[in-house]
Order: sequence, then C-alpha cells, then structure tokens
Amino acid sequence: MKGTIIRNTGSHYVARTCDGEEVKCLAKGNFRIKGIRTTNPVAVGDIVELSDRGPDGVAFITAVTPRRNYIIRRASNLSKAAHIIAANVDCAVLVATLAHPTTSFTFIDRFLATSEAYNVPAALVINKCDLLDTEEDRELLDAVLYLYRSIGYDAMAVSAATGEGLEELASFLRDKVTLLSGNSGVGKSTLINALVPGADLRTAEISSAHDTGMHTTTFSEMYPLPGGGQIIDTPGVRGFGVVEFAREEVGHYFPEIFKISDKCRFGNCTHTHEPGCAVLEALEENRISQSRYNSYLSILEETQDAEDKYRKGY
Repeated sequence: MKGTIIRNTGSHYVARTCDGEEVKCLAKGNFRIKGIRTTNPVAVGDIVELSDRGPDGVAFITAVTPRRNYIIRRASNLSKAAHIIAANVDCAVLVATLAHPTTSFTFIDRFLATSEAYNVPAALVINKCDLLDTEEDRELLDAVLYLYRSIGYDAMAVSAATGEGLEELASFLRDKVTLLSGNSGVGKSTLINALVPGADLRTAEISSAHDTGMHTTTFSEMYPLPGGGQIIDTPGVRGFGVVEFAREEVGHYFPEIFKISDKCRFGNCTHTHEPGCAVLEALEENRISQSRYNSYLSILEETQDAEDKYRKGY
C-alpha cells in the first residue's frame, strides 16, 4: 500500500492513500533514509510504502520512494541537526512581512538560495501590505517586489486581513503542491484560513514588546486547495541555516550573481577581492543589490566555517 504523507507531528504521521483514505502510521525507530542525516527521516510530501494496518489501525512506514526534490534547513548556524521541511513540491513560497514583524533580507535570500540548491522553484509573498500605510512604506514594498521580480522570482503583495492580492495568490497556487514557509508572525495561518475554507488554523497576536510572532503551527500538514492543488503549512522558523553548500557553488544559487560570474577574469572567483571580478563591478554599478550581495557573503562565511570545522575534525 502506498500513500502520501500529509501530516507529521514528530511522533506519528498520517498518509493519504490513492483512494483518499487517511491512514495513521509510524516510522520504526531504526528507520533512516540512506545518505541523508536529518532529524526527520520522513517529511510531509513524501510518498511512502506502508505495511498492513495492525489491530489498532496503525500502519508502519516500510520505505520512502525516491524524492524528486526537497527543502532542508539547519535550525541555526550552531546546530548540526538538519530538518527536511517538505518533499516532492512544485513550489516553495516564502511568506515575509516588511512590518510587524520585519523579515530580514538575509532570511529571504537564504530561503531562496536553498530553493535554488535543491531544485525547487521559489516565490515570495509579502503579507500584511495593509499595514504599509505611509509613502515611505509603499516605496519600500515596490522596491522589494521590483528587486526580486527583476532576478526572476514571482513576487506578490497580499493582505490576509483585507483580502488584497488573495485572488492572484490563489491563482498562482492552483494545481501545485506548494510549501508555505516563513518566520513566526508573518501570517501564514491567517493566509491558509483565507485560502482553504474550513482549515480553521489557530492564530495569535504579535508580541508588542518584541514585535515577533508566536508559534501557532506546531507540526507540518498538507491541505487541499479548493481550486485544485495542495498547500503545506509548516511551523514558523526564526533562522534559516544552509545545509551542504560547497563554498565554490554559493554564487550558483544567486541567479543574478551566477549570470554575471562568467565574465569574471578567474574561473574560481569568489567575488570578494579578485581583480577583474565582474560581480564586484556590477555591485559598484548597482546592477547587483547590496542586500543580496551581503546575503551571499553571509552564506559564503558560513560555508567556510563549516569547511574549517570539518578539516579540524569537529
């Protein structure tokens, strides 16, 4: 019996079979996916083989079929644990906010770079645009949308509170299996409640003291969209540590840097100090944004630290 994992609580799973039946299932203690060291051997979106159900109606996961892709992250730069967020997705959508709370550009770029690295098309949704009520705020929103669209990403502004942009977002999600991710407090649950009638996900107010969100989603779950397709809700994350990035390949995951890098004088250019670096020239001429370049440097530094620790046997 085969099924698609639609819920992962950490201790047990729910799989949906081809005939639409939902089956509770468990992964045996020694169950692991070869070649991938993660905290969760099975993720929402995985297609799995199931044993016959026992007297309690619970089946065991006996195998995970090969994934066509997946999204993975490290919980923090100091953590050695990696976590697969979702598998077999058509798109990864990052929900971000420019106020209450503010999503950092570094977080956005790390998510997008990870999507590039693991062959998952990505898009950016700026939620709570109704809170951007000054001319300066709207100019920032327009600039952010222009930046990421110019790189080649789908980017849209929405408001789960007022309904602005929801029709465009629903059309974009139609007939896709989409991962929805973002910091706590950006309004993912409210968005899903607006897109999926009857979802009734719990929401919470933003902390007025720290302008940060509280975790309302505690496990990953897949929901069917009314117009066709599936959406995967995930717990909010505070940091997005990259996993298994080779230092010389970091620039490949920034499309605008990769496009220009073939004009660099040296084939192994790190785009940090080398003479004849086309990327540094483009940065100087504002053809590459400073925020994107800073994100590139932060990942480059992280991968260098990881390589140094590996050589020292940490």
